[in-house]
Amino acid sequence: MNRSKNLLVIMSDEHQARAMSYLGHPLVKTPNFDKLAERGITFTNAYTPSPICVPARAAFATGRYVHDIRLWDNAMPYTGDPRGWGHALQDKGVRVESIGKLHYRDEADNAGFDVEHIPMQVVNGVGMVWGSIRREDERVYKDGRMLGPYIGAGESNYTRYDQAVVSRTRDWLADAAARKDGQPWCLYVGLVAPHFPLIVPQEYLDMYPLDSLPPIKSRPDDGYVQHPWVAKQNNALRGDKAFKDEEERLTAVACYFALCSFLDDNIGHLMDALDASGQMDDTTVIYTSDHGDNVGARGLWGKSNMYEESVAVPMILSEPGAKAARCATPVSLLDVSQTIIEHFGASLPGDRPGASLYDIAAAEEDAERVIFSEYHAVGAVSAAYMVRKGRWKLIHYHGFAPELFDLEADPEEMTDLGTDPAYAEVVAQMEAELEKICDPGAMNDLAFADQDAMIERYGGREIAMNMGAPAATPPPET
Repeated sequence: MNRSKNLLVIMSDEHQARAMSYLGHPLVKTPNFDKLAERGITFTNAYTPSPICVPARAAFATGRYVHDIRLWDNAMPYTGDPRGWGHALQDKGVRVESIGKLHYRDEADNAGFDVEHIPMQVVNGVGMVWGSIRREDERVYKDGRMLGPYIGAGESNYTRYDQAVVSRTRDWLADAAARKDGQPWCLYVGLVAPHFPLIVPQEYLDMYPLDSLPPIKSRPDDGYVQHPWVAKQNNALRGDKAFKDEEERLTAVACYFALCSFLDDNIGHLMDALDASGQMDDTTVIYTSDHGDNVGARGLWGKSNMYEESVAVPMILSEPGAKAARCATPVSLLDVSQTIIEHFGASLPGDRPGASLYDIAAAEEDAERVIFSEYHAVGAVSAAYMVRKGRWKLIHYHGFAPELFDLEADPEEMTDLGTDPAYAEVVAQMEAELEKICDPGAMNDLAFADQDAMIERYGGREIAMNMGAPAATPPPET
């Protein structure tokens, strides 16, 4: 089937899958996402291959699992090796450029873009090395909180960066329309919101009064008991303990939702720019995010675990002339990677687990399609894996009891069935699905070995513990 001439791929950072008004979120306001969904397909069960920035983006770039490419954490950024979807488009002669956040290693690397405009990469080309020190008796505990010292109204270097990305994209689209060569293009746009710091212009924060917020679910202060693996990780990341009082905690929630609306406005600006350039009818738009955000659920903030708030992502495929539709077949960012390749009839040698979203949407819905995610990064005392198949979701923690959720009966993941004898057979079946993808123990050991070797290359723990940004990566000068 013929596809549109051009492809615009937009990836935000830390956008919770459910934080869309058209999906029925009780509070968040996203009118521009609603419009985008009106002309496309929403994939309602979409996931990241790893719920933290750098590995997720490397997996997306290559279309391959994290354990396959061995880029485990935020200190192992993508360098262009192995080759990914951008290289496949270059081989095909498609103009392919990026604007905004990539979180790769360095602009000098051949990462598959003809030009990288104002790219945001990992700090000093090395990233968060201190977070690779993960064993429980060796971990690094940073002063302050990951979310930043201030939460509230204002502008941050991230909101200003996103505005610069939108401005540069507007100019790029106008230039593309004025070109006489008629060459098809693929443009990747990387926005940062709603990633912390939780600072947002007052006009957006005013949309979310504290007394309008829904209650935060499964809070430890209300008696919720965190899984032991999660509790150990959260002890390093501080979670709810990082707030001075309940008002500040609620302000953090309001700021997150407000940043979602700030992001939505930027999506509107991008769509207006595409329309103004005269290319709307020739361009397919894919929107997604690298991972989600817990926003306080279970006492957790940020990402880095396998609960739906963190591991699920939004995904919209919007084609010219299409009408609103939804697809419940489980998908992942690896499918987006394959979609980009197939959109232009390009090819990339090697085995990859992804499939074209076009093909997935055109086929009969397949609830049994297996989706996989993994985590080997900051705070994790061992590997964590997620397998989703049908109604069941298994979270396998190496060295700990598993968690099992029935997402059909329990979409909020309130009841863990992992150690219930009545579900032992389901756990065994899901573990078998996991082992078809990887040996979880072997991959846990390999991740630690690779991280240990990297730390030694940098001069050992005492040096590595001070390498990299303590929390959010600073953006480049714009």
